[in-house]
Amino acid sequence: MTGNAHIPEETMALYALQVLERDESAAVRAHLAGCADCRAELARAQGDLALVALSAHPQLLPAGAEERFLERIGARQKNSGERLFSMTRTKRARVWPAWLAAAAMLLVAIGLSAKVLVLRRELNETYLQLAEVTVESRHAHEVLDLLTAPQAQHVLLTTNKMPPAPTARAVYLSSRGALVMEASNLKPLPVSKTYELWVIPASGAAPIAAGLFQPDATGSASVVMPDIPWYVPAKAFGITIENAGGSTTPTAPVILAGLAPAPGD
Repeated sequence: MTGNAHIPEETMALYALQVLERDESAAVRAHLAGCADCRAELARAQGDLALVALSAHPQLLPAGAEERFLERIGARQKNSGERLFSMTRTKRARVWPAWLAAAAMLLVAIGLSAKVLVLRRELNETYLQLAEVTVESRHAHEVLDLLTAPQAQHVLLTTNKMPPAPTARAVYLSSRGALVMEASNLKPLPVSKTYELWVIPASGAAPIAAGLFQPDATGSASVVMPDIPWYVPAKAFGITIENAGGSTTPTAPVILAGLAPAPGD
């Protein structure tokens, strides 16, 4: 085409799908290099194809649609005068089925990929939520089992000072290595110091570190289900003041201590 003629709409669509023959594609590229309007139209066509690929479901071509499309192309060519890159009915009939196959495959591939990605993301989120709920539920059951177990040892840790003196209560189940300690009226400590809870084994073995803790503004503190060995019968429990990182052995003095009664008492 000469003058200010532009690329026909149907030719632009076929170029966007990359199904034009080599000589036609070369002619389109040459025209696009000097025509801003056609470059803008190509961008819109490519954007429309992307939206269709992400949202549309592949459909079978209705009966007679191919013939009606070819007739429409022929009518536009007759009414528009001279066209750039005009194609015969025979050539269109040869290219159109290839365009349909390419478009259908593109829609199916992109549509399925998008669905798989969404389902995989939702499945991962569900697994994470289930894992969090499972951990929280298991922890809650472990605490409840400890507090209600008939064999658990309930220990009161006290000091000889008059009230309001620091106190602590410990519940211990050696068969599960389960321990909960609640303390009150504890004095605040400098940043460089911390309280540490100890399990004193009945066997005479070395004390077992059972957790570091700091009291809140009211003097209350707790240690809940620390990571300690199982099947270690306890003779007593103690609390000491240690350096911020804790200690492997108790540092005197033991500020709170309590003997462990026989299991179930």
